[in-house]
Amino acid sequence: MYAITGITGKVGGELARNLLAAGQRVRAIVRNASKGEEWATRGCEVALAKMEDGLALADAFTGATATFILPPPEFDPEPGYPEARAVIDGVVEALTKAKPARVLCLSTIGADAVHDNLHSQSTMMEAALRKLTLPLTILRPGWFIDNASYDVASACETGVIHTFLQPPGKAFPMVAAKDVGSVAADLIQESETGIRVVELEGPCRVTPNDLAAAFATVIGKPVHARPVRRDLWSGLLRSQGMKNPRPRMRMLDGFNEGWIEFQDRGCKAIKGQTSAVAVIAALVAEMHPLCAAHAMQPDIPVHP
Repeated sequence: MYAITGITGKVGGELARNLLAAGQRVRAIVRNASKGEEWATRGCEVALAKMEDGLALADAFTGATATFILPPPEFDPEPGYPEARAVIDGVVEALTKAKPARVLCLSTIGADAVHDNLHSQSTMMEAALRKLTLPLTILRPGWFIDNASYDVASACETGVIHTFLQPPGKAFPMVAAKDVGSVAADLIQESETGIRVVELEGPCRVTPNDLAAAFATVIGKPVHARPVRRDLWSGLLRSQGMKNPRPRMRMLDGFNEGWIEFQDRGCKAIKGQTSAVAVIAALVAEMHPLCAAHAMQPDIPVHP
């Protein structure tokens, strides 16, 4: 039995589908019953638990061969990351009580960064899990290509994507959420002991210009990447509703300045298979149907 948190998201969902296809039993851990209905129809057990609720989460983990920990993303944390600390406390309490045979935690590139930034929430989770006496695999993927979902409307309607990653010709370690879920499904079934860290990026590194070119390929018209000036970041992010943009800004600085990076620049990282064009084709088809006709042409591989 594999107990999966975050199953309603792209990574957790892909992980669960792969496990089910392999004939494995899956327990879907969701915050409310309605979110578990789809997974119940797929043959999963459903358990209700919030990540901050250690007792409920322990019940959901009990009897599991392995558990998948996917902390809920917090993009606008309060100073000191109290939201992440509450989740960490709940997860540690649950794992201590339930004692699954092994644990797979979705972390991120930059969890080992030397400067405080948005990914420090993953640093904290990793540190807490390392103290437990359970076999632990930490999966650190690169920047999700799927973040380009925020650029779909602008690319289709104006031919411009606005990028905080810069310069636009710099190649960054990126990966498709689909590949993260697929690799996670392999890792969670492996009977490892001790602690291991697995890095994951896509088949090749991707520049913001590459993302723009992928949009152009998909929608059939020119698309350009336009950098957002650093001095405008705080005001722009606050105008979008963020109260504490500094951690996110420092994360972006980390990518741009190079202190958020894989060991050996990814030489030892697992390489995914899904291209930026495939991810963006699927995003456009889903989010902007008026631009989707070209995306669905057979020469562009779109993963389901």
